[in-house]
Amino acid sequence: MNDPLTHAAATVAATGPERPPLSDFLPAAPAPSDELLDRFLAWATAQGLELYPAQEEALLELWAGRHVVLATPTGSGKSLVALGLQFKAAAEGRRSLYTSPIKALASEKFFALCALFGAERVGMLTGDASINPTAPVVCCTAEVLSNMALRQPAVDAPYVVMDEFHYYADAERGVAWQVPLLLLGGTQFLLMSATLGNTAPIEEDLARRSGREVARVASEQRPVPLEFEYRETPLHETVQELVDSERVPAYVVNFTQRECAELAQSLTSMQLTSREERERLRDAIGDFRFDTPYGKEARRLLGFGIGIHHAGLLPKYRLLVEQLAQQGLLKVICGTDTLGVGVNIPIRTVLFNKLAKYDGRKVSLLSVRDFKQIAGRAGRRGFDSRGFVVAQAPEHVIEVRRAEGKKRKAKAPPKGEVQWSAETFERLIRQPPEPLRSSFKITHGMVLDLVQRDGELDDANCDNFYSLRELIRRCHEDEAGKRRLVRHAAQVVRSLFRTGVLKMRRDTRSGYRWVVVDEELQREFSLHQALSLFLVDAIEQLDPQAPDYALDLLSLVEAVLEDPDVILRRQVDKQKDELVARMKAEGVEYEERMERLEEVTHPKPLAELIYGTFREFRARHPWLGNEAIRPKSIGRDLLERYASFADYVRLYGLQRSEGVLLRYLSQLYKTLQQGVPERAINEGVVEATAVFRTLLEHTDTSLLAEWESLLHPELRAQKAEERQRARANLRAWELLHDPKAFAARVRAELHQLAAALARGEWEDAAAAVRSEPGDPWPAERFERAMAPLLAEYGAVDLTPRARQAALTRIEAVAPRRWEVTHNLLDPEGEGSWHLRGTIDLGQGQVPEGPLLRLEGIEP
Repeated sequence: MNDPLTHAAATVAATGPERPPLSDFLPAAPAPSDELLDRFLAWATAQGLELYPAQEEALLELWAGRHVVLATPTGSGKSLVALGLQFKAAAEGRRSLYTSPIKALASEKFFALCALFGAERVGMLTGDASINPTAPVVCCTAEVLSNMALRQPAVDAPYVVMDEFHYYADAERGVAWQVPLLLLGGTQFLLMSATLGNTAPIEEDLARRSGREVARVASEQRPVPLEFEYRETPLHETVQELVDSERVPAYVVNFTQRECAELAQSLTSMQLTSREERERLRDAIGDFRFDTPYGKEARRLLGFGIGIHHAGLLPKYRLLVEQLAQQGLLKVICGTDTLGVGVNIPIRTVLFNKLAKYDGRKVSLLSVRDFKQIAGRAGRRGFDSRGFVVAQAPEHVIEVRRAEGKKRKAKAPPKGEVQWSAETFERLIRQPPEPLRSSFKITHGMVLDLVQRDGELDDANCDNFYSLRELIRRCHEDEAGKRRLVRHAAQVVRSLFRTGVLKMRRDTRSGYRWVVVDEELQREFSLHQALSLFLVDAIEQLDPQAPDYALDLLSLVEAVLEDPDVILRRQVDKQKDELVARMKAEGVEYEERMERLEEVTHPKPLAELIYGTFREFRARHPWLGNEAIRPKSIGRDLLERYASFADYVRLYGLQRSEGVLLRYLSQLYKTLQQGVPERAINEGVVEATAVFRTLLEHTDTSLLAEWESLLHPELRAQKAEERQRARANLRAWELLHDPKAFAARVRAELHQLAAALARGEWEDAAAAVRSEPGDPWPAERFERAMAPLLAEYGAVDLTPRARQAALTRIEAVAPRRWEVTHNLLDPEGEGSWHLRGTIDLGQGQVPEGPLLRLEGIEP
């Protein structure tokens, strides 16, 4: 087939031309159930697959019409059982939905199923848009299915596969795994995980509610057996032995990003790779762009066969580590416990550096579930005859063993530190995962969905909030918990009324009053941030005519976002360093210096307004509970400093946390787009939004591409080069049909270029413009071009006046072609030099990276 989905899926599919796709086994006409099972088993045989007993049992139970709880180890073929249910649905002309915890897994499954079923039979749903949503096989996240179940009285979901079902017990996200069980009464469920524990109460409730039996299929049989080892040797010796015994690639599990970086650095002193392996690594890396402050360090580590993988890295660096690991080119990956789900790294050995981690409140021993979830990733089916799980003893125990051999006194264990032993390790191996416990909660986003659901029911016998009350009655909390939920729901409803999100309508004929959602909120408006209602309310306190309105609105948006702690700590450290230097110069006494340093905190613009407004808001909205407002200045700080991403990383020493900064700025950009009501957006807000969009585009398109694919997921269904052209076309359409956004985007690029030139950061300047093959602008050319300007000006202005819109002229000279000039100001505010360039969208496309092609820096 010529469908681009099929081609894209074929690139990641495991099936070859000699192995027919599953679609070839679908019947041309309706067929008996037994025949469908025979057809699926025939396909499995054609793939060279021999089913395990648990797989056979689960398939038979599904074909018998029962719900199935499938609790078998990682790598034991749960996906094949899910595929059987999806095949059954497709053959019957009915619909099946596959849910996963994260979008990356849903996307990966989507491509694989396209190869098996054919693209026309597979769809993918996100929260904002969809690909082929009526297809018989659909992939989505658990939250998407939960929202569908909440909002729609009748969801077309005869069959549902819920992967990684242990997330049911997650304190924050578990509600998304529970809601479908409560509301989709006509659905047959397949609930799968390697670490379920006791699910008897869930099974009993599901059977009673649906009138369908539940079969639990469990097994401890692993296709790749695991060997466990407890080590009391220093970590470096353990790693070297794993390399020497060819038990690599090894994933060393750390529980902080700092530990990952420090361990990776220390391993560079070891001989992990041969010369030939290093040459293969260099060839595989090729011309990959390590163009951020941490890039040089990331490249150096990869040269030793060492990868780092954690949320502090830019997405493009994490993806490169995964790709190199899949090619067998990395010996050791130093990563965090994200290995438990969603990380596509094939490994032979999992090495636990510790068996305790900080859980957000205190340091505790690993739960059995966490341990098994991570350990289960060891051993690659089809590559390894066995996998290896190794745990290090506590450092002081290892020190004791070394001291005994050298007959010297060992250090005492650190006071108050959580300790573990070989017995702890044995318990984690032997015991079953902890029982799944309900973590149900009511949010304002859920209330809105349920109000809309009531509207679609259109049942005169149902009172207002019928669906909300019914959901609480059905949930898996105990009676006391349900009473707490009712009280909390009432508080949420009252708060939604007070802010005007919910309104009361009255039928003039019958006098009946019913609740509706405000129709004036823009379609993209999101109320899934815990404090987004406060944002809507607080924006009304600002004066749109004030010169700092856009910056102040940005401060309100930042106050409702989660704190990126590492960035805030760096801001405090920098302020303390600057304060110490000033106090020493002023001769301030040591004791007074220490007292003043205790008072230093990170910048909090509008703190008095934000805290005061929030106190009033909390008094009117007691449902907020322990929610706290968090004033901070990261996006605003970046804007006011006229800083690029690299500038900001270097300013605060965030090289090892670039991913944290990029992810925060991405959330800020999304909230500006979706969390700010249309009526509050003026030209200044558009300009600020464009700055963050441009910054994301120039730094790492991975997060931006993910965000765009939420709005336009059809982009994921194409080959890389086709996807790039499609994104280019989409961006061109958006810019050409939104003159304000286009002008703001151009000015943001020019401001970024001007800032780099003012600071003499010629490499950053080169990265801020399009480089044409016949007319490149390398760093050296910028330095030469700026020499006469600096000789005349002495410096270039970086104050807010240098960003006035009037300094930029954008003139259309042909269809989809513009000439652009931007005046550069001297410190006195005069401007006799300017940047001159062109923007050409003649083919209706916007390529990756900057729009501007610079032609000169001229008087």
